[in-house]
Amino acid sequence: MSTSSNPNSALRGPGLPVPEPRVARLMSGESWERGRAARAEVRRSDHGEWAPAVDRPDPVALLRAQAATRVQELVPIRYGRMLVSPFTFYRGAAAVMAADLAHTPDTGIVVQACGDAHISNFGGFAAQDRRLIFGPNDFDETLPGPWEWDVKRMAASAEIAGRDIGIPADRRRRLVRDCVREYREAMRGFAGESHLEVWYERINASELVDHFGGRLGKRGRILFTKPFAKARRKTSLRAVARLTEQVDGTPRFRHVPPLLVPFRELLGPSRAHQEADYARSLIEEYRRGLEADRQYLFDTYRFVDMARKVVGVGSVGTRAWIFLLVGRGGRDPLVLQAKEAQASVLEPYLGASEFASHGERVVRGQRMAQAAIDLFLNWQRNMDLDGQEHDFYVRQLWDWKASVDLSKMSYWGLHAYTRACGWSLARAHARSGDRLAIAAYLGAGRSFDSAIARFSSAYADQNERDHQRLAEAVAAGEVPALHGV
Repeated sequence: MSTSSNPNSALRGPGLPVPEPRVARLMSGESWERGRAARAEVRRSDHGEWAPAVDRPDPVALLRAQAATRVQELVPIRYGRMLVSPFTFYRGAAAVMAADLAHTPDTGIVVQACGDAHISNFGGFAAQDRRLIFGPNDFDETLPGPWEWDVKRMAASAEIAGRDIGIPADRRRRLVRDCVREYREAMRGFAGESHLEVWYERINASELVDHFGGRLGKRGRILFTKPFAKARRKTSLRAVARLTEQVDGTPRFRHVPPLLVPFRELLGPSRAHQEADYARSLIEEYRRGLEADRQYLFDTYRFVDMARKVVGVGSVGTRAWIFLLVGRGGRDPLVLQAKEAQASVLEPYLGASEFASHGERVVRGQRMAQAAIDLFLNWQRNMDLDGQEHDFYVRQLWDWKASVDLSKMSYWGLHAYTRACGWSLARAHARSGDRLAIAAYLGAGRSFDSAIARFSSAYADQNERDHQRLAEAVAAGEVPALHGV
């Protein structure tokens, strides 16, 4: 792998220096020749092969190891959500796939990898100019790494989602090939642009149908664009309406355990006096990390309440706090989310992050890859209720966040959506990686597209076996699962 500063991790003999730890870093320079030369090392058709390693770790053991540093009372929710279907299992199994991808061929060309680029981690989000942008929107696992790993995780998720809604095998192959073709052709287009042009590139959610939905009928277009139209109503005002209630004339977070628990309920009556001090320290630490103009804006708000919120599938069990702040006489609410950032699932195979804080790793990776950044995005490290320090990144809870219910999509709707994912992943990679080398490696033919379709089908089979393994582990009492939460 070309992501480490030193590939040797074994200890030397007595008296000899111990090599520095591996660190995942981006590469510098751009070269068509680098991509052409990579073809001699790794044929494009080689990416189509998949077979589990002889010593492949037990997927349940990997999940249990990952859960060891999480809030234990919430971990059963994660397993319950992963059990719903092979697709929900896949969403939570980034650590499992990272271990598998470490045994697959790669060209040595490094990008700021998303690390968990399955298609449910793409969606709409607000730019600061108040346009709704489409692209990857989850960077919890981001790390410099092989561009192929993101492409394979994205493509396999398209195959698995297709199975989930009953699309026949031949149409799933086309779905995956066209998703990857969009990535390949977009990368070739980005290779012909200047650095600034690539960084300015983005696609508005309103443009998705025109760009990718040519085969959608009128009803399909309405269904496809509906979630993005609704996203504009997902603001802090709506969060307050959905998540709070009035207590003595003041909005307070509801008590809906285990998914939403006010901080005061976690502390209990005997420690209730600590709530204000603890929250104030968190808020002040966050404020200090903001740029001066953001500090000025943030200072127009005052803290009101704090709660623990369960989010996602793969993230369940990590610490996630939400904060309610208000301005202008108790109106004008702002709801922030502080989400724990743990080590990326890619680090055991690519090297440690160069940043001491995993919150900083997430934020810097997001700034590198995402087309638009939340106004309040930042990172911090804080002492938590367990007496240990934890890394967090902070952003607005809801700011036009749009997600699509893939289980209700038609074939052509999923086709349009996955093509949009392919284009936006290429845009993210082109900003941080050698887009000339990647474009030269991929070429103009469909060899790579077909290879990834073969890989995706084979890996989807493996994912189904892993999903069944989790079901058996729950049935045998190896791991606890809480269903329907």
